[in-house]
Amino acid sequence: MKAIVYEKYGPPEVLEVKEVEKPTPKDNEILIKVHAVHVNFGDIIARNMGNISPRQFYMPFLFWIIAKLALGIRKPRKKILGSEFAGEIEAIGKDVTLFREGDQVFGYRGMNMGAYAEYLCMPEKGTVALKPANMTIEESATVSGNSTTALCILSKVNIQSGQKVLVNGASGGIGSIALQLAKHYGAEVTGTCGTPRLEMVKALGADKVIDYTKKDFTQSGETYDLIFDVLGKSSFSRSKRVLNKNGIYLLANFKSRQLLQMLRTSIIGSKKVKCALSLEEDIDAIKELVEAGKIKSFIDRSFPMEQAAEAHDYVEKGLKKGYVVITFNNNDKTNKIED
Repeated sequence: MKAIVYEKYGPPEVLEVKEVEKPTPKDNEILIKVHAVHVNFGDIIARNMGNISPRQFYMPFLFWIIAKLALGIRKPRKKILGSEFAGEIEAIGKDVTLFREGDQVFGYRGMNMGAYAEYLCMPEKGTVALKPANMTIEESATVSGNSTTALCILSKVNIQSGQKVLVNGASGGIGSIALQLAKHYGAEVTGTCGTPRLEMVKALGADKVIDYTKKDFTQSGETYDLIFDVLGKSSFSRSKRVLNKNGIYLLANFKSRQLLQMLRTSIIGSKKVKCALSLEEDIDAIKELVEAGKIKSFIDRSFPMEQAAEAHDYVEKGLKKGYVVITFNNNDKTNKIED
């Protein structure tokens, strides 16, 4: 089979299409013919990991060490990227009872990666489920990992109907899902993003949108019960001025300084810092939310596997106005956002 392989860390050009061995499912596994994979933040980080210092890494030093050991210190240990995927089951192991051949599925592989390939195997009880009925294959490839992460993290803060929530980075993978989930919980949601993605964030249901290239949300005069800063692009010292009493500054990616702030604010002060990790992956809950119309996906561009380097370059340069996918044997139509 063909796969998108990288033998060394570096720019998008390190990605190459090569022939690799097709996997065979174990007794409890399903063999999936991959149709689409999402080019997400984790893929970009993993491809560049050899050039990312602890200071540049988006998590504390210990997490950088763990990532380096998992991904490879000098060169990639896992040579096929890709964690979020969708496809069709081609074969099942003899003990599989939850799926059948021909089922369309979507799933998440986390740090195991390996989805940038024509075929992959997943345990039937892994993070994999039947594709949402109201999404195309390409759309469903974009919502597995980001949605389970956002759902888990937001569960730590118990958003209430009528609260005011700001998502800083609302056009990214986790941020776009968090925005939609906050709306689902009944909050009034403001999203920040760059100019090219304003229409996408509006389409996702944001009540207000702030172009962070033109306006600083901490100077807007608005106050919030929750600020979800996905990548830690702001700071608690700046954000607390626009937090209401008992407001929360929530981070999905954080450094040691934010961990200390979380400890300090847990003891003193009414405004809290929370650093949250996603430890649960409830993909069935995501499927239900999608089919209920609570989570949508907007595909900006779709690249064939031979153009994987171009796909990474497009994402890394910040050109995307929605999700970007790489396709394998798939001609599904996607929802695009017009320029």
